[in-house]
Amino acid sequence: MSSPHSPIKRLLVANRGEIAVRILHAARELPEKVETFALYTTDDRSHCDLGRPQQAIQIPSATSYLDITHLVDLARKYSIDAVHPGYGFLSESAEFAHRMWHEAGSIVIGPGWENLARTGDKLQAKQLARQCGVPVLEAMAQPTASVDEAGAFARGVGFPVMIKAVDGGGGRGIRLVREEAELDNGIQRAIGESPSRTVFVEKAAVDGFHHVEIQIVGDGTGQVRHLWERDCSAQRRFQKVVECAPALMRDRGLVGRVIESAIKMASHIRYKSLGTFEFLVSELRGEFYFLEINPRLQVEHTITESISGIDLVQTQLLLAQGYTFKDLGLGGETNAFERPPKAFSVQLRLCAEDPSNNFALSIGKVNRFSVPSGHGIRVDTNVNITGSPLIVGSNFDNLLAKIIVTAPTWEATVRKAQRVLADSRIDGVKTNISLLRGIVAHSDFMSGRVDTQWLGLHLESVLQHGENISKTLQTQEGSAAPSQAATQSALPASNLLFRKGDAWSITLEPLSKDGQHADKISHHLLLSRVLRNEFPSSLAAEIEYTTPISRTAIPYRMKLETTSTAASALVSSSHRRGDIKNPQHIVLPLSGKLIEILVTDGEDVAENQVLAFVKQMKMELEVRSPRAGRVKWVYEMEDEEEDVAEGMLLVELEPSVGNVEVRGKL
Repeated sequence: MSSPHSPIKRLLVANRGEIAVRILHAARELPEKVETFALYTTDDRSHCDLGRPQQAIQIPSATSYLDITHLVDLARKYSIDAVHPGYGFLSESAEFAHRMWHEAGSIVIGPGWENLARTGDKLQAKQLARQCGVPVLEAMAQPTASVDEAGAFARGVGFPVMIKAVDGGGGRGIRLVREEAELDNGIQRAIGESPSRTVFVEKAAVDGFHHVEIQIVGDGTGQVRHLWERDCSAQRRFQKVVECAPALMRDRGLVGRVIESAIKMASHIRYKSLGTFEFLVSELRGEFYFLEINPRLQVEHTITESISGIDLVQTQLLLAQGYTFKDLGLGGETNAFERPPKAFSVQLRLCAEDPSNNFALSIGKVNRFSVPSGHGIRVDTNVNITGSPLIVGSNFDNLLAKIIVTAPTWEATVRKAQRVLADSRIDGVKTNISLLRGIVAHSDFMSGRVDTQWLGLHLESVLQHGENISKTLQTQEGSAAPSQAATQSALPASNLLFRKGDAWSITLEPLSKDGQHADKISHHLLLSRVLRNEFPSSLAAEIEYTTPISRTAIPYRMKLETTSTAASALVSSSHRRGDIKNPQHIVLPLSGKLIEILVTDGEDVAENQVLAFVKQMKMELEVRSPRAGRVKWVYEMEDEEEDVAEGMLLVELEPSVGNVEVRGKL
């Protein structure tokens, strides 16, 4: 292998979670030594423990991953040569790549800011497809913030249509509208999820169409080759759940035409690094349409690695250093469309969420994580049971792990996936493992009859089938180990929410009733800063402690560690927990970040009125009251956004009320 033109000496991984672990591992395996740097927040550093960078840099908050100025300053401070943004966060930001180079002299691993600007914009990407003669769906030529303008175009092309945020991604800012009655609401909700508050409308191709994406690698000189395709059709609300490679279509000629289209577009712009060119493909109709370009590493890159034997992350890093296709073993035949690799791979996204409760985010500490290893099994995760624990919160993505299964045939791959899921156990948070079990056990999945609408149309039956499988597995385990349902039904003690400003009044009452010791002694404890919350095993915090003698708050640093005994604490949190059996209580039905409460004490509440908004990652959920009443008590927010746990009392009404209703605000 020839020497690289511009060796990377210091690499900053500007991401977290399993993808940070993946990049750190790949960088440590490079032919020439690279010093690695990782970022973390106080409550999220498990990826540093598993990835083992040379240096781990603490950043102020979760939003710092999106703070270009802060990241540029870090690159200067630590003399960073290159930044790998992973996916999400700033991975598709042309501004980030431009500023990092011009202000810090650091390259951002990827296609460069010019190609990021051209390919990351969905409308510009569509224009590129037209220039290359690639089929595209009829769409608006310019984005708009006008509901009327978007609606007029939709009516003109006819339903169904897709409403898309120009700067959306990961399922955000996308709405399928099948009829006139859904149109205005769909446009408004898509605009609400767009950072630029602009959308465009395109004719929809949904029924019978597969979501097929082509993995492209370019060296920046015009040389481009493909690494086959992936089928990502098993998705819910445009968010991928299960992906496979290669596609299961029998018409390899049609797949070849799709691959040729991707290569033509990538060659035209002299694409560099990794890129995913996405299409909607109907084998029944023999049609395909260009969808969009993702100019970065994809979450599902793993299955391409499994069938091709190529480390895509290392390929990115080496191309950035000037390695050629010949150096990387990527030369030779690039158009063998009819002969896909002799292996099949599937990726299963294991997430902390409750599919039976509208996929509500499940917040808490992962106490147990057991996924089998062995031939043809790969697990990409940042869950670390022995080191810094993974605590799922509302600030970051809820992906716990990517389970990748590979075998020589599709049938063998599915059977292996069924076995791996059957043998996996996760405790501490609710997960979508039953849904995954239901998908891979379905006959449609085995036969490859899964289009982009399949999971949405069959969700209830697939989930029920998966839950039945899970119950059977629990029965087989017997009483030797607690079932997942049992461990998930109760909120683990380690999930207790402690926050700055929480306060307790502690009363010490001696058991002896004789003499002066019979008096009760009152103390007051206020949390001024939470340093570590792994209660009940450990808790570290800065407190202000007031005794009856001093009557002045004295600052302390408190450390709590597990002992061999457990005692009942005579304390009560300032956050009231609701009683679901109390007809007056409206109890928060999910965990997340409370961003707004819309009612006040004494206010009359109408049936189905929105009471509050809770944010879970990319979604805002409405909390509604199912009947009319008058507010007797309402939780008072202390910050603009607050982390809240399922079961907290939100509102108390004077008349009897039933269960709360949650609806997505998308």
